[in-house]
Amino acid sequence: MVLLAIVAIGCWRLHEKLQVSDNPWLDTLVPALVCAVFGAIIYWLSNIPTIADFLIAAEGEIKKVSWSSRKEIVTSTLIVISVVAIMATGLGVVDLGFRLFFSEVVNLY
Repeated sequence: MVLLAIVAIGCWRLHEKLQVSDNPWLDTLVPALVCAVFGAIIYWLSNIPTIADFLIAAEGEIKKVSWSSRKEIVTSTLIVISVVAIMATGLGVVDLGFRLFFSEVVNLY
């Protein structure tokens, strides 16, 4: 279903791009044909028994996943942001040190 929605949005964008032409048949039928072809391919692929069994098994596995709580996600995100900020500050200080070293001591700048 999601793939069909993506194809439909893409066909709508194609329709908008083709409206600059003077031929209304071109800007209407080409996106409709593309949507119909991709819809048929998606329908055909989703009804192949091996693919359908895989999708059913994947849905079952997703239901078994233990998702993190909101508090754990917020805590982990804050830790990552803090570590990135500390590392950026540290790298900035090291960069400033190298810049001072090479400009004052070695006179390369």
